[in-house]
Amino acid sequence: MFKMKPSSEVRLDHQIIYEVIEPGARVLDLGCGEGNLLSLLAEGKNAKVQGIELEDQAIHECVKKGINAFQSDIESGLKEYPDRVFDYVILNQSMQEVKQVDFLINEALRVGRILIVGFPNFAYWKARYMLFVKGKAPITRSLPYSWFNTPNVRFLSIKDFQDFCRQRNLKVLKAIYLREKTIVHFRPNLFASEAIFILQPGNGH
Repeated sequence: MFKMKPSSEVRLDHQIIYEVIEPGARVLDLGCGEGNLLSLLAEGKNAKVQGIELEDQAIHECVKKGINAFQSDIESGLKEYPDRVFDYVILNQSMQEVKQVDFLINEALRVGRILIVGFPNFAYWKARYMLFVKGKAPITRSLPYSWFNTPNVRFLSIKDFQDFCRQRNLKVLKAIYLREKTIVHFRPNLFASEAIFILQPGNGH
């Protein structure tokens, strides 16, 4: 599947997103963290990259990597961008922390042609086991926080997001389901710990 050589140093979700992005594309990463994915895209795909990130230290790391990153809340940081200024907008492992999901996804699809969304699956079997058998809030590799310090404000499953896309008439170009270092093909809502959806607006948008 990947043209890029898989590496233990590069996260699987980053490898998948790397493969999706076309060479020379204009890319905006919402919640870009320390800029690892953008750095990979800039170096390997000659992509024209920008990031939006709230944390000070992460911004400093982006600057060290030569990444053009702006310090802002991703829920309000897109209003200055004109329509379709980016080829791809990435919202990877950030959506579950967003309060206005509808608004942000609409804005992302306004400023970009394609939206790549990655999120942890709260219906993963290990999370179900911890909740229903142990009676405790789930902690897994993709959900590493305790209940009292988690940044997550949304607790969604793969099926939830599939329903969301249908209800909002979003066109799913592709969906990839992951568990640690493997791709999941069977019953992903149960066996995948995270998902990546590649989206475009539907006919109604």
